[in-house]
Amino acid sequence: MMSNENGYRTAGPDYLSPLTPEELDERLRAIRHVALDMDGTIYMGTTLFPYTIPFLEGLKARGIGHSFLTNNPSRSIADYLQKLSGMGIQATREEMYTTVVATIDYIRTHHPAARRLFLLGTPSMRAEFEAAGFVSTEDDPDDVPDVVVASFDMTLCYARFCRAAWWIAQGVPYVATNPDRVCPTDQRTVLIDCGSICAALTHATGRQPDVTLGKPDPNMLNGILDRHGLRPEQIAMVGDRIYTDVAMALNASAFGVLVLSGETTMEIVAQSEVKPHLIVNSIEVLGRLLREVHEP
Repeated sequence: MMSNENGYRTAGPDYLSPLTPEELDERLRAIRHVALDMDGTIYMGTTLFPYTIPFLEGLKARGIGHSFLTNNPSRSIADYLQKLSGMGIQATREEMYTTVVATIDYIRTHHPAARRLFLLGTPSMRAEFEAAGFVSTEDDPDDVPDVVVASFDMTLCYARFCRAAWWIAQGVPYVATNPDRVCPTDQRTVLIDCGSICAALTHATGRQPDVTLGKPDPNMLNGILDRHGLRPEQIAMVGDRIYTDVAMALNASAFGVLVLSGETTMEIVAQSEVKPHLIVNSIEVLGRLLREVHEP
Protein backbone atom coordinates (compact mmCIF):
# COMPACT_ATOMS: atom_id res chain seq x y z
CA MET A 1 0.00 0.00 0.00
CA MET A 2 1.40 3.40 -0.98
CA SER A 3 0.73 6.65 0.80
CA ASN A 4 0.33 9.94 -1.03
CA GLU A 5 3.35 11.84 0.31
CA ASN A 6 6.10 14.19 -0.81
CA GLY A 7 4.09 16.00 -3.47
CA TYR A 8 2.62 12.97 -5.26
CA ARG A 9 -0.85 14.03 -6.38
CA THR A 10 -2.21 10.82 -7.92
CA ALA A 11 -2.25 7.60 -5.93
CA GLY A 12 -3.58 4.07 -6.05
CA PRO A 13 -2.87 1.10 -3.84
CA ASP A 14 0.15 0.21 -5.99
CA TYR A 15 1.23 3.44 -7.71
CA LEU A 16 2.03 7.13 -7.13
CA SER A 17 2.55 10.08 -9.45
CA PRO A 18 3.31 13.79 -9.01
CA LEU A 19 1.06 14.40 -12.03
CA THR A 20 -2.64 15.01 -11.82
CA PRO A 21 -4.83 12.08 -12.96
CA GLU A 22 -5.51 13.89 -16.23
CA GLU A 23 -1.83 14.63 -16.84
CA LEU A 24 -0.85 11.04 -16.02
CA ASP A 25 -3.41 9.62 -18.44
CA GLU A 26 -2.21 11.98 -21.17
CA ARG A 27 1.43 10.99 -20.67
CA LEU A 28 0.62 7.28 -20.63
CA ARG A 29 -1.56 7.59 -23.73
CA ALA A 30 1.39 9.07 -25.64
CA ILE A 31 3.69 6.09 -24.94
CA ARG A 32 4.69 4.16 -28.07
CA HIS A 33 7.82 2.41 -26.78
CA VAL A 34 8.94 1.09 -23.39
CA ALA A 35 12.65 0.87 -22.54
CA LEU A 36 13.09 -1.75 -19.85
CA ASP A 37 15.87 -2.11 -17.35
CA MET A 38 16.48 -5.79 -16.74
CA ASP A 39 17.75 -6.92 -13.34
CA GLY A 40 15.29 -5.79 -10.70
CA THR A 41 12.68 -4.87 -13.31
CA ILE A 42 11.88 -7.92 -15.48
CA TYR A 43 13.77 -10.44 -13.37
CA MET A 44 15.80 -10.64 -10.17
CA GLY A 45 19.12 -12.40 -10.57
CA THR A 46 18.14 -15.71 -12.17
CA THR A 47 14.41 -15.52 -11.43
CA LEU A 48 11.96 -14.13 -14.00
CA PHE A 49 9.11 -12.20 -12.44
CA PRO A 50 5.82 -14.04 -13.14
CA TYR A 51 4.23 -10.93 -14.66
CA THR A 52 7.03 -10.15 -17.16
CA ILE A 53 5.88 -12.22 -20.14
CA PRO A 54 2.21 -11.13 -19.78
CA PHE A 55 3.45 -7.52 -19.60
CA LEU A 56 5.43 -7.90 -22.84
CA GLU A 57 2.47 -9.60 -24.52
CA GLY A 58 0.26 -6.74 -23.40
CA LEU A 59 2.60 -4.19 -24.98
CA LYS A 60 2.57 -6.10 -28.26
CA ALA A 61 -1.23 -6.31 -28.22
CA ARG A 62 -1.43 -2.54 -27.96
CA GLY A 63 1.21 -1.85 -30.63
CA ILE A 64 3.77 -0.57 -28.11
CA GLY A 65 7.37 -1.51 -28.85
CA HIS A 66 10.00 -2.37 -26.25
CA SER A 67 13.75 -2.55 -25.76
CA PHE A 68 15.93 -4.02 -23.03
CA LEU A 69 18.57 -1.79 -21.45
CA THR A 70 21.13 -2.75 -18.86
CA ASN A 71 23.96 -1.03 -17.04
CA ASN A 72 25.48 -4.47 -16.41
CA PRO A 73 28.42 -4.89 -18.81
CA SER A 74 29.54 -8.26 -17.43
CA ARG A 75 27.73 -10.21 -20.18
CA SER A 76 27.90 -9.94 -23.95
CA ILE A 77 24.74 -9.28 -25.96
CA ALA A 78 24.76 -12.93 -27.01
CA ASP A 79 24.86 -13.92 -23.33
CA TYR A 80 21.89 -11.69 -22.52
CA LEU A 81 19.89 -13.01 -25.46
CA GLN A 82 20.62 -16.56 -24.32
CA LYS A 83 19.60 -15.73 -20.75
CA LEU A 84 16.37 -14.13 -21.90
CA SER A 85 15.65 -17.07 -24.20
CA GLY A 86 16.15 -19.46 -21.30
CA MET A 87 13.50 -17.48 -19.41
CA GLY A 88 11.07 -17.67 -22.31
CA ILE A 89 11.71 -14.20 -23.78
CA GLN A 90 12.72 -14.17 -27.45
CA ALA A 91 14.62 -10.94 -28.10
CA THR A 92 16.89 -9.70 -30.92
CA ARG A 93 20.24 -7.88 -30.88
CA GLU A 94 18.42 -4.76 -32.07
CA GLU A 95 16.31 -4.82 -28.90
CA MET A 96 19.39 -4.87 -26.63
CA TYR A 97 21.23 -1.75 -25.45
CA THR A 98 24.10 -2.32 -23.06
CA THR A 99 26.81 -0.13 -21.59
CA VAL A 100 29.39 -2.13 -23.55
CA VAL A 101 27.74 -0.95 -26.78
CA ALA A 102 27.68 2.62 -25.42
CA THR A 103 31.37 2.40 -24.44
CA ILE A 104 32.41 1.03 -27.84
CA ASP A 105 30.55 3.87 -29.55
CA TYR A 106 32.13 6.43 -27.21
CA ILE A 107 35.69 5.21 -27.82
CA ARG A 108 35.17 5.11 -31.58
CA THR A 109 33.87 8.69 -31.51
CA HIS A 110 36.21 10.30 -28.98
CA HIS A 111 39.36 8.16 -29.41
CA PRO A 112 39.14 7.07 -33.06
CA ALA A 113 42.77 5.94 -33.19
CA ALA A 114 42.44 3.73 -30.11
CA ARG A 115 42.75 0.01 -30.71
CA ARG A 116 44.46 -1.33 -27.59
CA LEU A 117 42.36 -1.35 -24.42
CA PHE A 118 43.12 -2.38 -20.86
CA LEU A 119 39.79 -3.95 -19.96
CA LEU A 120 38.92 -4.39 -16.31
CA GLY A 121 35.97 -6.70 -16.86
CA THR A 122 34.71 -10.23 -17.30
CA PRO A 123 35.89 -12.52 -20.15
CA SER A 124 32.44 -12.11 -21.74
CA MET A 125 32.75 -8.32 -21.65
CA ARG A 126 36.28 -8.44 -23.08
CA ALA A 127 35.06 -10.73 -25.88
CA GLU A 128 32.45 -8.13 -26.87
CA PHE A 129 35.18 -5.47 -27.27
CA GLU A 130 37.42 -7.86 -29.19
CA ALA A 131 34.55 -8.74 -31.52
CA ALA A 132 34.25 -5.00 -32.21
CA GLY A 133 37.89 -4.93 -33.37
CA PHE A 134 39.75 -3.88 -30.23
CA VAL A 135 42.76 -5.63 -28.68
CA SER A 136 42.77 -6.45 -24.97
CA THR A 137 46.14 -5.66 -23.40
CA GLU A 138 47.77 -7.83 -20.75
CA ASP A 139 48.83 -7.19 -17.16
CA ASP A 140 52.26 -6.05 -18.32
CA PRO A 141 53.91 -2.64 -17.83
CA ASP A 142 55.28 -2.87 -21.39
CA ASP A 143 51.87 -3.62 -22.95
CA VAL A 144 50.68 -0.03 -23.11
CA PRO A 145 46.95 0.56 -23.76
CA ASP A 146 45.34 3.47 -25.57
CA VAL A 147 42.38 3.53 -23.16
CA VAL A 148 41.56 1.97 -19.78
CA VAL A 149 37.99 0.67 -19.44
CA ALA A 150 36.69 -0.14 -15.95
CA SER A 151 33.45 -2.07 -15.57
CA PHE A 152 31.49 -4.43 -13.36
CA ASP A 153 33.95 -7.32 -12.97
CA MET A 154 32.80 -10.44 -11.14
CA THR A 155 36.14 -12.06 -12.05
CA LEU A 156 38.14 -9.19 -10.54
CA CYS A 157 41.82 -10.08 -10.23
CA TYR A 158 43.91 -8.10 -7.77
CA ALA A 159 46.91 -7.89 -10.11
CA ARG A 160 44.77 -6.51 -12.96
CA PHE A 161 43.09 -4.12 -10.53
CA CYS A 162 46.53 -2.78 -9.60
CA ARG A 163 47.58 -2.59 -13.26
CA ALA A 164 44.45 -0.56 -14.07
CA ALA A 165 45.36 1.84 -11.26
CA TRP A 166 48.89 2.11 -12.67
CA TRP A 167 47.73 3.08 -16.16
CA ILE A 168 45.18 5.50 -14.72
CA ALA A 169 47.93 7.12 -12.63
CA GLN A 170 50.03 7.46 -15.80
CA GLY A 171 47.31 9.54 -17.45
CA VAL A 172 45.98 6.99 -19.95
CA PRO A 173 42.41 7.92 -21.04
CA TYR A 174 40.02 6.30 -18.57
CA VAL A 175 36.40 5.31 -19.24
CA ALA A 176 33.90 3.73 -16.82
CA THR A 177 31.06 1.72 -18.30
CA ASN A 178 28.46 2.56 -15.63
CA PRO A 179 28.04 4.35 -12.27
CA ASP A 180 26.15 1.61 -10.36
CA ARG A 181 27.43 1.01 -6.84
CA VAL A 182 25.97 -2.50 -6.51
CA CYS A 183 24.20 -4.98 -8.79
CA PRO A 184 20.78 -6.32 -7.72
CA THR A 185 20.78 -9.98 -6.70
CA ASP A 186 18.47 -12.57 -5.21
CA GLN A 187 21.43 -14.15 -3.40
CA ARG A 188 22.56 -13.40 0.15
CA THR A 189 25.52 -11.27 -0.84
CA VAL A 190 26.45 -7.79 -2.11
CA LEU A 191 27.58 -7.63 -5.73
CA ILE A 192 30.07 -4.75 -5.90
CA ASP A 193 29.49 -2.93 -9.19
CA CYS A 194 31.50 -0.58 -11.39
CA GLY A 195 30.83 2.59 -9.39
CA SER A 196 32.36 1.03 -6.28
CA ILE A 197 35.30 -0.39 -8.24
CA CYS A 198 35.97 3.07 -9.67
CA ALA A 199 35.71 4.59 -6.18
CA ALA A 200 38.59 2.35 -5.10
CA LEU A 201 40.59 3.34 -8.19
CA THR A 202 39.95 7.02 -7.44
CA HIS A 203 41.04 6.55 -3.83
CA ALA A 204 44.25 4.88 -5.05
CA THR A 205 45.09 7.29 -7.89
CA GLY A 206 43.31 10.56 -7.07
CA ARG A 207 41.69 10.46 -10.51
CA GLN A 208 38.04 10.16 -11.53
CA PRO A 209 37.03 8.48 -14.81
CA ASP A 210 37.16 10.85 -17.77
CA VAL A 211 33.58 9.80 -18.52
CA THR A 212 31.09 7.45 -16.92
CA LEU A 213 28.72 5.94 -19.47
CA GLY A 214 25.52 3.96 -19.04
CA LYS A 215 22.52 5.22 -17.15
CA PRO A 216 21.93 8.06 -16.19
CA ASP A 217 23.76 9.24 -19.32
CA PRO A 218 20.95 9.65 -21.91
CA ASN A 219 22.90 8.24 -24.88
CA MET A 220 21.35 4.76 -24.79
CA LEU A 221 17.84 6.18 -24.65
CA ASN A 222 18.60 8.69 -27.40
CA GLY A 223 19.77 5.78 -29.54
CA ILE A 224 16.37 4.12 -29.20
CA LEU A 225 14.61 7.37 -30.09
CA ASP A 226 16.73 7.72 -33.23
CA ARG A 227 16.31 4.09 -34.27
CA HIS A 228 12.53 4.13 -34.00
CA GLY A 229 11.89 7.73 -35.03
CA LEU A 230 10.31 8.60 -31.67
CA ARG A 231 9.95 11.81 -29.73
CA PRO A 232 11.03 11.81 -26.05
CA GLU A 233 7.47 11.98 -24.76
CA GLN A 234 6.66 8.76 -26.66
CA ILE A 235 9.07 6.57 -24.71
CA ALA A 236 8.88 5.36 -21.12
CA MET A 237 12.09 4.39 -19.33
CA VAL A 238 11.27 1.80 -16.68
CA GLY A 239 13.67 0.65 -14.00
CA ASP A 240 14.28 -0.08 -10.34
CA ARG A 241 16.97 2.53 -9.71
CA ILE A 242 16.08 6.14 -9.17
CA TYR A 243 19.64 7.45 -9.62
CA THR A 244 20.27 5.68 -12.96
CA ASP A 245 17.05 4.55 -14.68
CA VAL A 246 14.78 7.43 -13.70
CA ALA A 247 17.58 10.00 -13.87
CA MET A 248 18.33 8.90 -17.45
CA ALA A 249 14.67 9.27 -18.39
CA LEU A 250 14.62 12.82 -17.06
CA ASN A 251 17.95 13.61 -18.74
CA ALA A 252 16.46 12.48 -22.05
CA SER A 253 13.11 14.30 -21.45
CA ALA A 254 11.35 10.91 -21.49
CA PHE A 255 8.70 9.48 -19.16
CA GLY A 256 10.40 8.05 -16.08
CA VAL A 257 8.85 5.05 -14.32
CA LEU A 258 10.29 3.65 -11.09
CA VAL A 259 9.43 0.07 -10.12
CA LEU A 260 9.78 -1.05 -6.50
CA SER A 261 10.61 -4.64 -7.44
CA GLY A 262 14.37 -4.17 -7.16
CA GLU A 263 16.80 -1.87 -5.39
CA THR A 264 14.82 1.30 -4.62
CA THR A 265 12.46 1.66 -1.66
CA MET A 266 10.09 4.47 -0.80
CA GLU A 267 12.57 5.55 1.89
CA ILE A 268 15.14 6.10 -0.89
CA VAL A 269 12.53 7.95 -2.95
CA ALA A 270 11.84 10.29 -0.03
CA GLN A 271 15.54 11.19 0.19
CA SER A 272 16.10 11.64 -3.56
CA GLU A 273 15.93 14.86 -5.52
CA VAL A 274 15.00 12.83 -8.61
CA LYS A 275 11.22 12.66 -8.95
CA PRO A 276 9.80 9.89 -11.18
CA HIS A 277 6.74 10.64 -13.27
CA LEU A 278 5.28 7.38 -11.97
CA ILE A 279 6.13 4.94 -9.17
CA VAL A 280 4.65 1.45 -9.40
CA ASN A 281 5.11 -1.72 -7.38
CA SER A 282 6.05 -3.58 -10.57
CA ILE A 283 5.73 -3.56 -14.36
CA GLU A 284 2.51 -5.49 -13.86
CA VAL A 285 0.96 -2.28 -12.51
CA LEU A 286 2.37 -0.25 -15.40
CA GLY A 287 0.85 -2.75 -17.83
CA ARG A 288 -2.55 -2.32 -16.21
CA LEU A 289 -2.33 1.48 -16.36
CA LEU A 290 -1.30 1.39 -20.03
CA ARG A 291 -4.15 -0.97 -20.81
CA GLU A 292 -6.65 1.33 -19.12
CA VAL A 293 -5.66 4.42 -21.14
CA HIS A 294 -5.17 2.62 -24.48
CA GLU A 295 -8.48 0.79 -24.45
CA PRO A 296 -11.89 2.50 -24.80
